[in-house]
Amino acid sequence: MKIAILTLPLHTNFGGILQAYALQTVLEDMGHEVEVLQRKFPIPPDSYLMPLIYAKRILKKLLKDRRQSIFLEKKKKKEFKLISQKTQAFIDKYIHTRVIDSLSEIKPSDYDAIVVGSDQIWRKPYFKYFWKKPIKDAFLDFTKNWPIKRLSYAASFGTDNLSEYNIKDIDDCSKAIQSFNGVSVREVSGIRICEKDLHKEAIHVLDPTMLLSRERYEKLIEAKNPPTSKGDILCYFLDPNKFKDQITQDVERELGLKSFNSSVNIENTSLSAEERIQAAVESWLKGFQAAKFVLTDSFHACVFSIIFGKPFIVIGNHKRGMARFQSLLSTFSLEDRIINEGDTLEIKKLTQQRQTADPSLLKELSIDFLKKALG
Repeated sequence: MKIAILTLPLHTNFGGILQAYALQTVLEDMGHEVEVLQRKFPIPPDSYLMPLIYAKRILKKLLKDRRQSIFLEKKKKKEFKLISQKTQAFIDKYIHTRVIDSLSEIKPSDYDAIVVGSDQIWRKPYFKYFWKKPIKDAFLDFTKNWPIKRLSYAASFGTDNLSEYNIKDIDDCSKAIQSFNGVSVREVSGIRICEKDLHKEAIHVLDPTMLLSRERYEKLIEAKNPPTSKGDILCYFLDPNKFKDQITQDVERELGLKSFNSSVNIENTSLSAEERIQAAVESWLKGFQAAKFVLTDSFHACVFSIIFGKPFIVIGNHKRGMARFQSLLSTFSLEDRIINEGDTLEIKKLTQQRQTADPSLLKELSIDFLKKALG
């Protein structure tokens, strides 16, 4: 069976890249031919806005700042190619992508099935920004009347409600999802959203990265053989701040260990593009393999801490959505691993190793869901 995976663009997002790699790998292990749909990146502004954007830039250059770049998209494209060179090398080597400008390029005869997920594909602002399409197309509305199988695997709304959707969105998405052969979500809260708001039965499954063994990831590390980081506490913060800096210092002092960063902040434009080159995916993975402890605010860093059996603390990332953290940690009986900014902390208690719940049953259920939905 030829299958397309509809997810968010991969670019330099370690978790996004690895969830696409994992889902593709699982489907290929079942004997399917798989392509991951991707948009060209960086995403350009809507074409109808460009004349106004250029006019504003010209005025700014003439009246305020001679350094203002008029053709900023060209500069961003050049910078992004440099910044993403290491993550793109992994994508080129391991992920079978089909790069398109629009979902309208896909034809009914291209695929036997389309799998939506994983990651926050059903989060309206993300889908709309990356794919430039209404949220109903994340529910495959554009495939209406096509003779294909449709399913979601570990799709995430990112939040525990549909407050980002308007009434028309909910109605459109509810109609589109009725044609799905199976619906699975990454968070337990997603089941309630599907059943209560979209009137479609859904089940909870593991993030696709957790369907592969630790050994599968270690083979990726061995093939690249990246250098070992100088430190024992892996710090991976999507949104660094003073509170997280203080937590890092407290944990270093409690454990008597040195911390290290596993990535760079590519959005820090005070640095040159050369200084913002993102680390290789294999280097990021090796950070978990080598670490004795992990500090993070990232969902997938929690996932890989669990996969590699590392104790960790996650600082709640309310801006990016809390439902996914809460669902993941409750699944593995690790609710006490999450803290919020401003909490009074017992560092000694938080740094103790914990036994996690056995995921084997949920892993079996997750793979069984894919097999049945693809029929």
